[in-house]
Amino acid sequence: MSTFENRDGTALLVVDVQNDVVGGAHRRDEVVARIGDLVDRARAAGTPVVWVQHSDEGMAEGSEEWRIVPELVPGEGEPVVQKHYGDSFEATDLEDVLAAAGVDHLVVTGAETDACIRSTIHGAFTRGYDVTLVGDAHTAGDKSAWGAPPVADVIAHTNLYWQFQGAPGRRAAVVEAGEVVFDG
Repeated sequence: MSTFENRDGTALLVVDVQNDVVGGAHRRDEVVARIGDLVDRARAAGTPVVWVQHSDEGMAEGSEEWRIVPELVPGEGEPVVQKHYGDSFEATDLEDVLAAAGVDHLVVTGAETDACIRSTIHGAFTRGYDVTLVGDAHTAGDKSAWGAPPVADVIAHTNLYWQFQGAPGRRAAVVEAGEVVFDG
């Protein structure tokens, strides 16, 4: 559906699955494994996989903390978008990458649920994309020491509200990793 004309493609977006970002994340290994399976399935179907990699003062570009986790390796020719803000579209070339691939629907995975995932799904939606959040393939670190709810509750809340997101000409959805179908 989306608001784009002459675009009807889907892309898998892998956001910030980096050593420092997911090092202590809730159910890290399970989430990374699900993302790995989604990446394999997307590639097999010919669906573009787009990687997003965050850097800032605390996570310098090129550092070990900044690197994508060793279990996930961007494939030859797969774009890796560098970002400095929560929304993966803000001051990046993500829109150009997606436009060149004819993408109007994003399947979103990664970290952190309560920061870059939330910013990116909203950013994509307001820019006209259909957005599917993979409900069991995003995670975050524990921020309860600063008053945040437990991570499992943050994930559940994000999944709950996103399935009811709406806007003219756009669709939002939440599906489990096993239910994602890539058709090229």
